[in-house]
Amino acid sequence: MSPSANVPRTPPGGERAKRRLALIGGSLGNLVEWYDWFVYATFAIYFADSFFPGDNPTTQLMNTAGIFAVGFLMRPVGGWILGRAADRHGRKSALTLTVAMMSAAALLIAVAPTYDQAGYFGALVLLLARLLQGMSIGGEYAASATYLTEASGRGRRGLGSSMQYVSMTTGQLLGLGILITMQHTLTKDELEGWGWRIPFVLGALFAVVVFWLRRRLQETEAFTEASGEGSDARERGSLKVLWQHRRQAFLVMALTLGGTVAYYTYTTYLTKYLIGSAGMEKSTATLVSFTSLTVFAVLQPFAGALSDRIGRRPLLITFAVGCTVGTYPIMTALRSASSYWSALGLSLIALVIVTGYTSINAAVKAELFPTGVRALGVALPYSIANALFGGTAEYVALWFKDAGMETMFFWYVSGCALVSLVTYVLMPETRHATLSRAEAGAAPAEGAGPADRPGPAVEAKV
Repeated sequence: MSPSANVPRTPPGGERAKRRLALIGGSLGNLVEWYDWFVYATFAIYFADSFFPGDNPTTQLMNTAGIFAVGFLMRPVGGWILGRAADRHGRKSALTLTVAMMSAAALLIAVAPTYDQAGYFGALVLLLARLLQGMSIGGEYAASATYLTEASGRGRRGLGSSMQYVSMTTGQLLGLGILITMQHTLTKDELEGWGWRIPFVLGALFAVVVFWLRRRLQETEAFTEASGEGSDARERGSLKVLWQHRRQAFLVMALTLGGTVAYYTYTTYLTKYLIGSAGMEKSTATLVSFTSLTVFAVLQPFAGALSDRIGRRPLLITFAVGCTVGTYPIMTALRSASSYWSALGLSLIALVIVTGYTSINAAVKAELFPTGVRALGVALPYSIANALFGGTAEYVALWFKDAGMETMFFWYVSGCALVSLVTYVLMPETRHATLSRAEAGAAPAEGAGPADRPGPAVEAKV
């Protein structure tokens, strides 16, 4: 392969504009999806006792965290069903379906009756809504990761796919921003009585708007090529085809393990940790999370663009080393943080480390699979790893805290990162993989073309 083979060709102006619109449209939908997903965890501190009465706030949070974790159990189901749909019928149709499901789930939570109104029926409504959200988000991750990666130019896929975590984090920031606003405009009793329902109503309305926007998106070139080759649609996105790429699937699970645990530790759990363990005021802890996540979102494109120049593995390895050796001292110091600035500084250190994973993991996973099974290949193994480790991270942390062994959770996070570190060291570099014939700049070979197989760097080592 000549040195110039990996240099991205500059697309014409119309093509660049189309790619920008695809990235913006895909990202906006992803933002609303993850806003609805995270706002549950963000407002749990205010509605936990409405559904689970008792005198122990840690137990109440464990109950709401348990329902949060159960939502993750549906992510593999959603990843399988919607990932299969994305491979068979297109990325656009799957993206439209996921946001419709999320809108319905947010509305269910908004109208769920409290324990005083209907006993544990309200908790059951919460559970059903989280199951629907889990199914939706399981398909959303795969469809958006695949869409954003395929819609980006070959030499800009790290940058393009980083928009997934920009939009994810912006969705979380939107929820935190709404919470901060409500903390300054409503009393504590009003927030706990009815105010917590407002963000879920807004989430349902946002999703309706995005549903309309996503119907206007264009399908990706890679999928259009693959679907136009006359291949059997029943084979695309099937478990049979995924089994043929089982090594890549297991690789996705292993490289996700450390990243998802670290991400949920320093995002959704951080506010509760600062309140429950460091003794910080709720409003101060929320502001720490909001500020650190803002910086985190800004960092994603820079790290993604860096991976387009030096490769994906250096960033992943840096993340895993930092998380393995840094989690215990960072979490220990956070527990003793008494001011906004000290907590913010420590949180930023942790999220800078996590950026090595979040900014590029979507591109890495998509680059491992051929077009016909790319969405399912990303969705199912990622969702399984998330259900087992990401979704349970907060519950495990609270369980260790309730048992009086909180520091054991720090070692748990480090151990997960160590497993992923071994994976990153042994895995192939993926940034040179070709996702379509247009990227390869060559006619298809007999049988399957370049759009239907990973680049040489992936095939040689997996």
